Amino acid sequence: MERVQGIGGYFLRSADPAALTAWYRDCLGLDTDENGLWEQASGPTVFATFESDTEYFGSRTQRTMLNFRVRDLDAMLAQLRANGADIAGDPQDLEGVGRFAWVTDPEGNRIELWQPA
Repeated sequence: MERVQGIGGYFLRSADPAALTAWYRDCLGLDTDENGLWEQASGPTVFATFESDTEYFGSRTQRTMLNFRVRDLDAMLAQLRANGADIAGDPQDLEGVGRFAWVTDPEGNRIELWQPA
């Protein structure tokens, strides 16, 4: 059986693509080239499905949620706060898995941040 090798991309519709790209660069440090190519650090990726009525993604109209691995969740949250980002509540710990927090981008997309255990 042929298998996929990893996430090849994640694409977002946007009312202002340049501004949204700048937010991801300035608030999350996601540096991409002119084609959107980003060389990410190696590490685990979670692929999971959720019930259609989950509130985990925030808005019920959001069908998917992007999760970014981070090295230092507290430092990332401080950076986001300094940039005026909309952070949802306090970080949560999941024993053996890591720490999680959530931020909403300027166009209302909820993003999960994960510091693996």
